[in-house]
Amino acid sequence: MTSTKSNLAWTIPTHASSVKHLQQLSISMPTPGDGEVLIRLTAASLNYRDLLVATRSPQYPGDHKPNLVPCCDGAGVIHSVGSSSKWATREGVRVLIHPNEWLSGDVRNLDLGRVDGAAGSDGVLQQWVVVSDERVIEAPKHLSAGESASLPTAGVTAWSAIRESLDASLSGELRAWKDKKRLEGKSVLTQGTGGIAAALGATVIATSSSDAKLALAKKLGATHGINYVTHPDWDQEVLRLTDGKGVDQVIELGGAQTLMKSINSVRKGGLVSVIGILGASQDLLGEIVPTLLFGGKTVKGCVAFNRDATAEFAQFTEKHGIKPVIAKTFEFGDAIAAFEALQNQTEVGKIIIKISDE
Repeated sequence: MTSTKSNLAWTIPTHASSVKHLQQLSISMPTPGDGEVLIRLTAASLNYRDLLVATRSPQYPGDHKPNLVPCCDGAGVIHSVGSSSKWATREGVRVLIHPNEWLSGDVRNLDLGRVDGAAGSDGVLQQWVVVSDERVIEAPKHLSAGESASLPTAGVTAWSAIRESLDASLSGELRAWKDKKRLEGKSVLTQGTGGIAAALGATVIATSSSDAKLALAKKLGATHGINYVTHPDWDQEVLRLTDGKGVDQVIELGGAQTLMKSINSVRKGGLVSVIGILGASQDLLGEIVPTLLFGGKTVKGCVAFNRDATAEFAQFTEKHGIKPVIAKTFEFGDAIAAFEALQNQTEVGKIIIKISDE
C-alpha cells in the first residue's frame, strides 16, 4: 500500500470575514484507531452553510475553532482501517461520509457542535480524513465522487423532511420506504428541483428566479414552475394551481424573505419544512402567528439528519437512478473560486471541489 506522508487542507483563519481569507495549509496526517477508517478524499460538495462558516457569519451558531477545515459533505476511497473495523478488507471501496455523530433516533441525539466543518470539528476540504466505521456509507454505484458528495446535506435534509411528512413520526425511526409511489395525490412546493418528491409520485411545484433552473426542475419531474421574479406574488400562483387549496408540504430554504409566502402557499393543516437559510432575517411574527393559528399550519425546522437517513437515501438514489445536478467542478487548488461561485448563486446545481482522482 502506498505510504502517506502529508495532508493538505483548506482552513478558515480566526480573522476570516471573506472567502478570500481561506488558507491552504499542511496539517497532520490522521491515523485510524480502533473501529475507524482512513479515507482518501476525492471530492467535496459545497453548501450555503459552508459559506456562512467560512466567513464566520453570526447566522450560523457556534464558536468555530482557529484554522477550522470547512465543508461537511465529502466522498472518497477507503485507504486503510484500524483494528476491529467492520470495513476490514474493503480497501479501495468508494464511500461517502455521514457528516455528524447523529446515527439514529430523533433530533435530540444531534450535537450541533459535532457536525463536520463547524465549531470544533474539522470538515472534508482536505486530502485525508479519519472517521468512525458507523459514519462510512458505500457510495451508490451509478454516481461519481462529486455526485456522491452532493447527497448528504442537499439531498438527505430534503429526504428527511419528506419522510417525516410520509410517516407522521417524530421519533426519528424510519419505516421501510416502499417501491410504490407513496406521495401520489399529494402536492409539494419546493425551492429546489423537487426530484425526490417527484420520484415518490408527488405533484411538484418548483419556484426559482431562473427559467433555466425551472426547466431543469421540470426535466427532473416537476409538474409546474413559477419564476418568482416575473410572479412576485408567487404564493397566489400556487393557490391558483391548487384550486385555492394550497399544497400539502413546502420545502422551504429561502429564509425570512420567502417564509411568509410559503406559509400562505400551504393548505390548512399543511406542513412547511424549513431546511435552510439563504436570506437575511426579518421580523415576521405579526404576520405568521395568525396565519399559523387560524390555518392550523405547522412550520418545522429540519436541522441535519441521522446516519440511518443518509444510508437509506443513498439506497433510494441507486434504486431510482437519481443523480444530483452538478453545476461546476473546481480543482482543489481553486477552492476560493469555488466558494465565490457558491456566493454568487448563479449556477444551476451543486458546486464541487475535486480533491483527488477516483
